[in-house]
This record gives sequence, structure tokens and C-alpha cells, in this order.
Amino acid sequence: MKNLFQREPLLALMVVALVLAVGAKAPVFLSAGSLANLVTDATLLAMLALAQMLVIVTRGVDLSVASNLALSGMVAAMLASHNPDAPLLAVVFMAMLTGLVLGLVNGWLIGYLALPPIVITLGTMSVYRGLVFVLSGGTWVSAHQMPADFIAFPLTRLFGLPHLVWIAALAFGAFLFIARYTRFGRDLFAIGNAPHCAGYIGIPTARRLLWTYGLSGLVAGLCGYLWVARYAVAYTEVAYGFEFTVIAACVIGGVSIAGGVGSSTGALLGALFLTVIGNALPVLQVSPFWQSALTGLVILAAVLVNARGGARRSRQILPLHKAQLEQAAH
Repeated sequence: MKNLFQREPLLALMVVALVLAVGAKAPVFLSAGSLANLVTDATLLAMLALAQMLVIVTRGVDLSVASNLALSGMVAAMLASHNPDAPLLAVVFMAMLTGLVLGLVNGWLIGYLALPPIVITLGTMSVYRGLVFVLSGGTWVSAHQMPADFIAFPLTRLFGLPHLVWIAALAFGAFLFIARYTRFGRDLFAIGNAPHCAGYIGIPTARRLLWTYGLSGLVAGLCGYLWVARYAVAYTEVAYGFEFTVIAACVIGGVSIAGGVGSSTGALLGALFLTVIGNALPVLQVSPFWQSALTGLVILAAVLVNARGGARRSRQILPLHKAQLEQAAH
């Protein structure tokens, strides 16, 4: 973990240096409005990356997260458009419930049936995306069909900051607490480090995986509402391919695809890094085709760094449950 903590300040410095470098070329990038938009733009990616981090830590991956977001967002948009007097809280709850159920489907197949995460979530990615088309009939839900409060909530300001930023900050605090200070979070790191040994000391691996993917789905459901409300449109291609950006943010943030290593701070910084790149290229008048190339190069560099770090460390289960370890020893 020492190597991970050294990586995070370095990544934070890289984010700041990148912002300053772009600002030196295009001063408008350093304006208060531009920086505020940058932070707001990073919120949805950051929330999804935080949830994905816990999944990857267990040696898994959730490729269905963007399709889950699209389906949950469509559920919220259609519910609001057909019931304009429905309380906003009820609409958001339905989006989150939809995301949770979809995530639990992944978790049950992976945790209790021991099926490969990449295969299951690749399949459900297509199924969930298809359900968006089935639910909507291929039609769009546009701004004029959505209630005003439905659209306004994400960017409405509270103490000078949009609700999106406050929600992302709460999500970061929640995931930081889960990963560092709860038995659930520590169990996930144990599963990722040594799955068989985790079972020997009594960690309920199947149940942990069920709720890890469920949590990923829950966050995707919330982001589904926030996405369609912020951009005031819901359609079948919402967030198409965004799952790879989410995974990229995790990898750049030092989350090991081999499992057992990662942090909430790293996932957040990875999301900020990619958002800075995405916002900087148009300002610098760089072709949008270069964004994918540059992102790919950054991911490759991050994987190489992670691989070198992984080769230097020995993997072991941390003393998570002292009483259980003592019992196992006897």
C-alpha cells in the first residue's frame, strides 16, 4: 500500500501540472467558470469510478455500468415525463432501484454461480442496452417532455456549488469510509489478494460479490438520473462506451486490474485526470480523434506502472479479522 500512497500525490501533481500547462497555452482554461465546469464534468465519472474501484479490487470488472446507467436514466426520464407531478425523490429512487436490481443480477451470477465477471458483465451490457431500446421503443425523451425540477436539480447550486458536486463529494466520503474502515471493504481487498485464503478465514465471498456489484449498479442508477437530467435528454445511446472511460480512470488512479490494490482517492484523481484531458483538447483546438489516442497512451503507461509496482510487492492477506485468523491457526 505504501507504493499506492506514493502514487496518489504524484498523480495529483500531474493533474495540477496539466491544468497549468493548458492554462499557459489557453488562459481561458484557468478562469473560474472553466475550472467550475471542469469539476462538474468530472462528477459522474468520479462516482462511477469509485464504485468500479471496489469491483476491480475483487479481481472483477463491471462492463455493464454504462448500459445500466442508460437504462436507469431512461426509466427515470419516462417516469417523470409520464407523471410530471410525481415527487422528484420518487423518480430518483426508482432510478437507483433499477440500477441496484441490475447490479444484483451481475453479483448473483458472479458471486453465487462463480461465473467469470468479464463474460457476465459483457453479456448484461448488451442485454441492458437492448432493454433501453425495448423500454423506449427507440424514441427520445427530450427536455420539453421532462418536468422543470427534474432537469434543474443536478445543476442547482447549494452554498455556491451544484448539487452534482455535493453528491460526488458525499459519494467519495462514503466509498473512502467503506474501503478503509468497514469490514465489508477490507473483505473485498482480502478477496482480491487471495480468494481461496479469504474463504478459509470465513469471508462470505459470494455475498460480498453480490453486494459489491449491487453497489456498482446502485451508483449507476443514480448517475443515470443525473446524466439525463443534466443533459436534458434520454435515448438509447446515452453513455455508449463510457464503461471503458470508467475503467480507465480506475487504472490511471492505481487500481490494479489483478485485484487487491486500489483506493478511492486514486479513482477520484484518475477521473479528474481524464476529465482534464477531455476538456483541454477542445480548448487547445486538438482534433477529437486524438483524445482516444492520448487516453489510450495514458492507460498503457498506467498499466505498465501498475505492473512494475506489482512485481516488487509480495501479496498477502492483511490481518483483517484477528479473531478469525487465530481460530484458523488453531
